[in-house]
Amino acid sequence: MQQDQNPDGKISRRAVCAATAAGALALASDEAAAQRCPEPPRPKGPPVWLDLDQRELDDAYDQSVYAFNAKNIAERQAANNAQALAAIGKPERVAHGPTEIEKVDIYRTKRPNAPTLIFIHGGAWLSGRSANFAVYAEPFIKAGANFVAVDFDSVRDTNGDLFPMVDQCRRAVAFVYRNAASFGGNPDALYLCSRSSGSHLAGCVLITEWAKLGVPINVVKGAVLGSGMYDLKPVRLSKRGQYIKFTDEMEQQLSAQRHIDKINTPIVLAHGTLETPEFQRQSRDFAAALGAAGKPVQLLVAKGYNHYEVGETIGHPYAVLGRAAMEMMRLNPA
Repeated sequence: MQQDQNPDGKISRRAVCAATAAGALALASDEAAAQRCPEPPRPKGPPVWLDLDQRELDDAYDQSVYAFNAKNIAERQAANNAQALAAIGKPERVAHGPTEIEKVDIYRTKRPNAPTLIFIHGGAWLSGRSANFAVYAEPFIKAGANFVAVDFDSVRDTNGDLFPMVDQCRRAVAFVYRNAASFGGNPDALYLCSRSSGSHLAGCVLITEWAKLGVPINVVKGAVLGSGMYDLKPVRLSKRGQYIKFTDEMEQQLSAQRHIDKINTPIVLAHGTLETPEFQRQSRDFAAALGAAGKPVQLLVAKGYNHYEVGETIGHPYAVLGRAAMEMMRLNPA
């Protein structure tokens, strides 16, 4: 976490955010009205992406500028995750690849031949572990579905390369398909759920050339992707390019929106109205492109939710992402 005070003693924008969060208001009432930390007036620089200058683009890919309560949500999720783990027990942890990180956490339901929800976590490609998501698993296993959380490298571990992370997620899905029966799952009823950078990875999973992995092209029967990135060009131009070693090949091959012809899965996309303008636009544009191509797609706009709050709803069967996943899998919440 960044400190509120800079080394020179000046108060940072983050401290201003904390002080003004309670009174900060959205600038408009429609779905594009992001809520951000107030900042002093400044001259607008030349546009770098659409009408955004460099500072605005950097901020649009920095969740802390728009989600003032990130620390509170992290504390809340950790506490709720511990409670969920105590209630449902530790998952079965199984290797899906040769390296130490390449494992899946399997939370079994009591229902035989059950559908399975595969979850890919977010964290700006930098953080997050599968162990943090028992809180998402609990409602699904109680409703009659297995829940599988995927572990994979961070971009720090891959020297700034996203390709190995995508490959790990793709192989994890193929592994679950081949081994579903071993944990009471129906291999023909696999679904995908994700959030944030995990939704970028999930989008790449959906454009996989599955025949190369020996599984059916429709191996994933439905996907719920929250608050993701589906074209890497603006991300590459933002400050995230400081820790991701983007190349033209990476931008092209790992932008799901550029490979819609490879998608054979109904998709539900979602974003919150208090998310950054770029995270909102990414979901809207991907949904529009899918619709134009005749692909089954639904766009959900979560009123009054910021980026992290949208993610929390995966563990709530009557809220945005949780409800969408339950309905897609035809589950009745316990």
